[in-house]
Amino acid sequence: MLGEVPVRLLIVEDDDAIAAPLLRAVQREGYDVERVAAGHAAIDAVAAGGVDLVLLDLGLPDMDGLDVCRQLRSQGYEGGIVILTARAGELDRVVGLDVGADDYLAKPFSLSELLARVRALLRRSHRPAVVEAAPEVAPAAAPSAAGPAAPAVPDFRLDRAARRVWAGDEELALTAKEFDVLALLEQHRGAVVSRETLMAEVWDENWFGSTKTLDATIGRLRQKLQDSDAPIALGTVRGVGFRLEDTPRDA
Repeated sequence: MLGEVPVRLLIVEDDDAIAAPLLRAVQREGYDVERVAAGHAAIDAVAAGGVDLVLLDLGLPDMDGLDVCRQLRSQGYEGGIVILTARAGELDRVVGLDVGADDYLAKPFSLSELLARVRALLRRSHRPAVVEAAPEVAPAAAPSAAGPAAPAVPDFRLDRAARRVWAGDEELALTAKEFDVLALLEQHRGAVVSRETLMAEVWDENWFGSTKTLDATIGRLRQKLQDSDAPIALGTVRGVGFRLEDTPRDA
């Protein structure tokens, strides 16, 4: 488990025959878990706080699961979202990732595969309360003590240990996949990172979906960097991959 506070999962599934074994499997892993059977109830549960990851069915009785996902992201939810659905088409898969899902499993799926993906997402998206409590995170504020030559607030800073990113004094709200993509590009700043490398490094070996999910993630990340006036930009090298470029602010 991550830290002393139990990881909390929310299962959004209206079919009792699917929800019951899923609930038992997640509880056996040691997670705190809540189950709701409708979209509005899911939105309310996440808004109440404390949910680290959502297992979201698309076929809900009151609203489409894609709309639930879209609303959660628009309201600032930064935890993991795994879509569970009987819809097998690639279009649904891509649309789900476009609206902010981190992963996608088509029914029927094995519980072992689902739990593996849950663990992978939780490793990549540590909760803020856990991260801030970790002793190794405390030095993150140290740059201001480096001497007069170091600015108090650098224009851009990425902290891998804390999984946090700042543009100026503004912290960017990134999903797990957005952070992983940015961290990999930042590691090779100025160089082109191929699409194949990004897919292999950011999406695990169980991912067999369309690479359009990478384009959707890049698009959201690019917009967030622009909105925060970050001094970096995501450049596209057509047919090859992407490059993180410095774009100093105008004087």
